[in-house]
Amino acid sequence: MDELLANIRNCSHCKKHLPLGPRPIVAAHPASKIAIIGQAPGTKVHQTGIPWDDPSGKQLRNWLGVTDEQFYDERLFALIPMGFCYPGKGKSGDLPPRPECAPLWHKDLVSQMPNLTLTVLIGQYAQNYYLGNTMKRNLTETVKHYQEYLPDYFVLPHPSPRNRFWLSKNPWFEEEVLSDLREKVSESLDY
Repeated sequence: MDELLANIRNCSHCKKHLPLGPRPIVAAHPASKIAIIGQAPGTKVHQTGIPWDDPSGKQLRNWLGVTDEQFYDERLFALIPMGFCYPGKGKSGDLPPRPECAPLWHKDLVSQMPNLTLTVLIGQYAQNYYLGNTMKRNLTETVKHYQEYLPDYFVLPHPSPRNRFWLSKNPWFEEEVLSDLREKVSESLDY
């Protein structure tokens, strides 16, 4: 695992496409119990090198019902983005994750974490990659039918502050889905 993580952190495969240059962000350990498969680091995470070190991460930790200390314990959580580097800015937010990363690294990473009991797929990029044609017609429908993907995957929208409108439009998410998520996380972490 150490060699694999070193190779990922030194990757410059798509360097020419990265406006801030390569800085792959990942956290994992052979003992990890929960894998968080997210989108791609934003500019703040690119600067600090700490996964989910932004308002989205704060919201995600709240959704999961865990402390910062628990979340950043690699023996508990593997933090794996679909694209390991900041992809750049688009018209309405960050660009999509680079498509090279997941096929290049995910299978090897996941195979070295035999204790995973839960994989959380955050947003449409992770869901498209892992769920393929079992996804519903859109992210809302996929999340609404989250139980269909258990026990292998727990699907979530992105916890970005930009999704406030989606959250207010879909109150069932906080009322139903988050309590199930916290229960699954608690079971996986044995607390």
